[in-house]
Amino acid sequence: MKSWGESPFAAHLPPETVLSQMEMAVIVCDRFSNVIYGNSFARQLFGFGGDEVIGHSVLSLGIAEEDHEQATELARHVLKGGVWEGTFCNLRSDGTSVYTRAHAVPLRHPSGAVDGIVIFAREALRSNQREQDRYGLLERIGERLAGSLELQTTLRRVADILVPQFADHCFIDLFDTGERPNQAYGRLVRRAARHAGGWEPPPGTWADIGEAISYPAGHFSAKAMSRRDAVLVEDMVQHRFSAPSDSSKRLGDEMGITSVISAPLLVRGELLGVMSVALSNLTKRPDPHYDGFDRDLMGAIAGRVAIAVDNAMLFEEERETALAFQKNLLPSERPPRLDGLQVAWRYEPARPNESHGHGVQTQVGGDWYDVIPLSAGRVGLVIGDVEGRGARAAAVMGQLRAAMRAFAQDDKSPAEILRKLDEWVRTMTRPERQRSGWAPYNDEVRPPLVSCTYFTYDAWSRVLEFANAGHDPPLLIADGEISELKFESEGAMLGVRGPGMGGEILFNEESTELKPGTTLVLYTDGLIDRRPKENGEYHTREEARELVREAIAEVARRDVETIAEAAYDAVQGDIDDDVAIVVIRTAAEELAVEERLFPAEPIMVSEARRMAADAFASWGMLDEQAELACLLVSEVVTNVVLHATTTPTPRRELVPSGMPQVQFNTAGDLDGVFDEDDWNLGADLGRREPPTKDFRLRLRRGADAIWVEVFDSDLRLPRIRSAGETDEGGRGLYLVDQLASRWGARPTADGKAVWFELPLIP
Repeated sequence: MKSWGESPFAAHLPPETVLSQMEMAVIVCDRFSNVIYGNSFARQLFGFGGDEVIGHSVLSLGIAEEDHEQATELARHVLKGGVWEGTFCNLRSDGTSVYTRAHAVPLRHPSGAVDGIVIFAREALRSNQREQDRYGLLERIGERLAGSLELQTTLRRVADILVPQFADHCFIDLFDTGERPNQAYGRLVRRAARHAGGWEPPPGTWADIGEAISYPAGHFSAKAMSRRDAVLVEDMVQHRFSAPSDSSKRLGDEMGITSVISAPLLVRGELLGVMSVALSNLTKRPDPHYDGFDRDLMGAIAGRVAIAVDNAMLFEEERETALAFQKNLLPSERPPRLDGLQVAWRYEPARPNESHGHGVQTQVGGDWYDVIPLSAGRVGLVIGDVEGRGARAAAVMGQLRAAMRAFAQDDKSPAEILRKLDEWVRTMTRPERQRSGWAPYNDEVRPPLVSCTYFTYDAWSRVLEFANAGHDPPLLIADGEISELKFESEGAMLGVRGPGMGGEILFNEESTELKPGTTLVLYTDGLIDRRPKENGEYHTREEARELVREAIAEVARRDVETIAEAAYDAVQGDIDDDVAIVVIRTAAEELAVEERLFPAEPIMVSEARRMAADAFASWGMLDEQAELACLLVSEVVTNVVLHATTTPTPRRELVPSGMPQVQFNTAGDLDGVFDEDDWNLGADLGRREPPTKDFRLRLRRGADAIWVEVFDSDLRLPRIRSAGETDEGGRGLYLVDQLASRWGARPTADGKAVWFELPLIP
């Protein structure tokens, strides 16, 4: 037995066989409106016997002269990719006439280009077809209004439907947000305007989009707002109205405005604005006048438009508030000036409802990025994405950025920073009852999932250190070649290990040296996830990533702003999620640095100061500023020398008779026996000189500041202490704290580094 839908015999039906059976005329025209095909029903409907119309203009179908302009409008509108409906009067070869209802659509090449026009036509009774057209118009407007919550898109769709089918001109004027008056008059702004045939009014005549407009008393639009009802001017020739300006009145007379309807936009008793349509000599119509039926229809349309406008305005207010909230949690629009590094970034929220349905994009996302100044001119770079959308995602994003900035100031390794951030994310749970039933009070939602990569970059050594937590690797541009920065380990996302789960998430520490002029392109997955194709399908992540690579390759040698723009525009179509892009480029030139190793002896303080003075002089620092910097160098070096040479060392102690004879040897191990050798070792230990320790002084010069670092092997971090009036010491770090713009200490692999920063006076 054949399956459902399978033909019982192997038959092939040519298109002509199917088209000849249709009781509807099918006419195909090329781009020049010449007929290239007509089915058998078309010959019957339009009254031509053979192929005499093939190769001739569509007007050869017998379209009445008064409808020639309408046929031209059909061709112009459809060849732009639109759909057109209307009614024609056709004269047959036998002298009879027939009214035909036509529906025209573009004929597209497989590439998507419009190659011609396909017209479907049937006989229509002009007496009742007009009413059917109007009801169909109201239905289509309702469908279009349901498809968008974006105000400007909503208004544009309404105007596009009304013109040219119902009107030659359409205007929509709204009161400014927050200026919706209770009286009939007030400040109006033109928000939409559409004219038949692509015609545009000359500048300075009718108000353009975005311009304020004021209707005088007695104007039909003013009457519509004051009466709160649609106003019909059936014949403009028989009425004279005051116009907003003399130039607008003259243009109206020149255009031959014949009939106008103006309807107020009312919702919940509040006046939002006014909507007007007009007929003129732009098109040829059988009856260029509106009537009472049209006025009632316009009132119904205005009611639907008012509800859609109000919803769109409320949506935009909510969206702008959410976006302002999110953008205020992100860094400022302009990246900071950094030594040895150019930075550009771009954040784009997903546009609402262009391809996502009703209200999906009313909430913001959780994409985030930051540039964090660290010690001695080093920079922390982070990019991440919080799972989900909405207020919680944005709030988590803001907390993450604040926490990351706080953790980064410890100057720990990137892997250690991510470990601390993961522990912090795991605590971000909150009690929540289940909606579908009861739940214990201690029920918790899982922590948010966050992908993140944290980098630290030292522009003087060109070393990039990083650790990853489930984020996509950045693109790497070096010597004109584009690749990805390889991650040895992708790492688990932050928060993946919920409360009460065992085990430990490990984040690998990785590093690489970036060549001069190397560029990194960091991005969130909104750039490559669910990007639509023209055929309605979606690019795979790899396809989208390849498009981004190709776009960046074309501008790889240009500035970072251009690269960021190219990356965002690489994949066409709406974005399904927020997108954050950060582009960084290392400097081509080497930065100024001086470094030297000194023995930790008091006499070396003056040597360190002399080295600093020579370096500051070679860098062109002012004498007063160089003297201040040298003073602080002396204080920091003195502090290191004093404490580095007084590090506590293990001491030998004799054990009285009767006590357990347990003793440390010179290596610090337990030997369990106290003997003569130990006496001798103790004597030797008392005479032995402590080993000499070293410290390293490093000076760095940036565009706007200098940094001084002192490294030693002592693990104890310095702290400011209060010195008494008679104390000889204890004021060194206090001076550094008061005179330097920033200072601090960070642990290193074999000790610590004390640093301070001084701004350069231009």
